[in-house]
Amino acid sequence: MIVAAGFVLGLAVFLVTRDDDPVAEARSDLAPASSTTNGPNAPTTEPSTTTSTRPTTTTTVPPVRDPGTVPGFTVGQPWGTTVGVTMFRGNPTRTFYGAGPVPDTPTVAWRYPDAQMCSPSSEGGETRIWCGMGWTGQPSLWERPDGVTELIFGAYDSAVHFVDAATGEDLRPEFQTGDIIKGSVTLDPDGFPLLYFGSRDNRLRILALDREEPTVLWSMEASEVNGIWNDDWDSNPAIVDDIMYEGGENGWFFAVQLNRGHDSEGKVVVDPVKLVQMPGYNDELLANSGRNVSIESSVLVFEERVYFSNSGGRIVGLDVSNVRDGEAPIVFDYYAGGDIDATMVADAEGMIYVSIEHEPSQMGAAEIGRNREVGQLVKLDPYADGDPRVWGVDLTAGTADSGSWATPALHEGVVYVNTHQGSLIAVDAADGSLLWEDEVGFHSWSSPVVVDETLVTATCLGDVRAYSLDDPRSPDMEWSLDLGGSCLEATPVVWKDTIYLGSRDGYMRALR
Repeated sequence: MIVAAGFVLGLAVFLVTRDDDPVAEARSDLAPASSTTNGPNAPTTEPSTTTSTRPTTTTTVPPVRDPGTVPGFTVGQPWGTTVGVTMFRGNPTRTFYGAGPVPDTPTVAWRYPDAQMCSPSSEGGETRIWCGMGWTGQPSLWERPDGVTELIFGAYDSAVHFVDAATGEDLRPEFQTGDIIKGSVTLDPDGFPLLYFGSRDNRLRILALDREEPTVLWSMEASEVNGIWNDDWDSNPAIVDDIMYEGGENGWFFAVQLNRGHDSEGKVVVDPVKLVQMPGYNDELLANSGRNVSIESSVLVFEERVYFSNSGGRIVGLDVSNVRDGEAPIVFDYYAGGDIDATMVADAEGMIYVSIEHEPSQMGAAEIGRNREVGQLVKLDPYADGDPRVWGVDLTAGTADSGSWATPALHEGVVYVNTHQGSLIAVDAADGSLLWEDEVGFHSWSSPVVVDETLVTATCLGDVRAYSLDDPRSPDMEWSLDLGGSCLEATPVVWKDTIYLGSRDGYMRALR
């Protein structure tokens, strides 16, 4: 074992690593592809000090994806036949960030809408006005068959909006729900005109987009199961070969076969069947972490496994190779202690990178101890025979709330993430060592993205930044655009010379 310690900008960084643990990163051309089989075949290398059963790829033949799987060569690649960014972080491994180029001297091309997007919502018994878009809030977009690029997002005005990405004008009537929409929407990746999303009004919905107005084809209430927490849907659905994987703040995980098709008039239809529904908690977790065991993070899919995390600090991996038969046994189960609301990501080897919150005011002594032991930015090997923790970085600072609410971005063997304490950090993916950091403001929850060797992030100082990754281990800021000083929580998406970003000031903006 190697143990190292250091202090940078007041953050204690403690690293525990296994010797000789190389990481093979998938390099990708981020231009849109027509199918999930496109993309380079990433090399894989086994760690020398652990027994692992992870899948490997050794052939030089162009890769072909088996139905129902999300192989390593899809990491960093667009997903499906729909051209665009169809779900949070673009694909089931949550590693596709958009298509370049990244604008080099952007200004605000448009701001949507004319009036702020705001509505009342209750939390913890208190009702207040929510505006704009917050965590995670990344919009989806697609290049429609008619040549129009459409931006689609839910917002705190309790509506889903459909906007012309070029002009900022409405393309369809908004779809109103009964409460705010906090998470990101999912466009069908396989060419069906369908939209999947949840709302705080208790419902997960599927909308048809081939009618005059967006039309509900199916919905599911969180109360259909005996959940232990609340009824919100923050998690972003992942669609893999007609199966929708989703978690709810009620603490349950769902796998739903969509049975997509068309009726006699050519209109899209679905006939969803719940294949798996299971609580993401057990008695041991409730004893360790209490009743807040919601699934707010978006599920992660790699090979024939689906992973989800919850607010109780549990990370679960399910074998979904026989999910169509209603089978999804647990094959990975790890307790990290802290609240895990940020979405996990996988690299081309199937290693998992996890951001974890550290909130002592809401944690018991045992939970605090476990979270400090594990760290708040963690790499896990879910195929290891033994302890899956490869390394962990301690992002705590005294007794204050700390850690990370942001989803990491992966590029060229480096992990980039924003921390609650206000740093954008770059960490070596192989050993967890801290390589670089920059100040981005306390409470920075926005998830950074990487497109065309450029790191783009929104900050809690109110600006959007681009960093050159000519040297991935030492980013160099190229530009910063101040959007008025408000903290930016939402995650940006980049598409062909434009950055799209929502804000809690009530607006969506296009920067180009």
